[in-house]
Amino acid sequence: MLRTHTPEGIRVRLDVALDSLRLFGRLRLRVTGSSMLPAIRPGSRVLIRRVAEDEIQFGDIVLLRADTGLRLHRLVAVMNAPDGTLLTDDFNKDHPHHRGISWTWPDVRVGGKHGDMWNLHGSFQERFVAWTAQDTGPDSARLGIENGWFDGADKFAKETVDITVQPVKDNRRVLDFTLAFEAVDAPVTVVGTSEGNKGYGGFAMRFAPRDGGSKKTLITTDTGVAKGDGVLAKHAWAQISGTFGGKSAGARIDDDPANPGYPENGWLMRHGFGLLNVSYPGLTPIVLEKGKPLTLHYRVTLFAGA
Repeated sequence: MLRTHTPEGIRVRLDVALDSLRLFGRLRLRVTGSSMLPAIRPGSRVLIRRVAEDEIQFGDIVLLRADTGLRLHRLVAVMNAPDGTLLTDDFNKDHPHHRGISWTWPDVRVGGKHGDMWNLHGSFQERFVAWTAQDTGPDSARLGIENGWFDGADKFAKETVDITVQPVKDNRRVLDFTLAFEAVDAPVTVVGTSEGNKGYGGFAMRFAPRDGGSKKTLITTDTGVAKGDGVLAKHAWAQISGTFGGKSAGARIDDDPANPGYPENGWLMRHGFGLLNVSYPGLTPIVLEKGKPLTLHYRVTLFAGA
């Protein structure tokens, strides 16, 4: 007899559920977690519908397979080059926790408890709280979001996100991200992964598959073309370019001069699966305190052509 609460049992149940979705196109599930509050409450039944990737729209709730179950996430946006070329990847089988442009950490500690919000392990969750801005104008568009870091029903950190999007100019589009983090009460310690002293965690972008894989993926930084991958490699900016579905395109991330650690912050850079991560704070822990928000700024430039 297979016990369904064991890791093997969980994997079997997930396989059965996803096979049903593939075969019949629909799947009805009962929600047990609280990560989608207030949109979806624990105990709610949701209908999952299989759709083509190009049917997914801004604001849709999508299903993610994680090690310990299925998770629902709201899609803020996919990142396309100015010519429409898809640049980001989500929930890839090799690293299902990679999700477009994101900012999470693998080592978060508060009140004697530990969670891994990068790999989606443990009880700590980032949840949507409220929209703070949805503005459009002739020169830019702006999206503002308030999120919370939760342990069950307990909110232990506040996160605010401000994204400003500029019009396309010379086949380039600029997005400016301002992220602020503050403890709600008890101090919150955040640090990059200690695994292999890699120190990754923080602002990251997972790229869509490139034609030709790693051999045809070009990583360029402020010091020139990177011949190999980077772990805690110190740079002010980095970009990945290549051919995506027959179209030349790419994206660049700039670490802002106002950010702590600039320009000595380390980067995780991967040619194979296509990842850029500004690994702040790396291997040195930082502490979020109540009334003292940590503010980080990043610029992402999406471009089409060589």
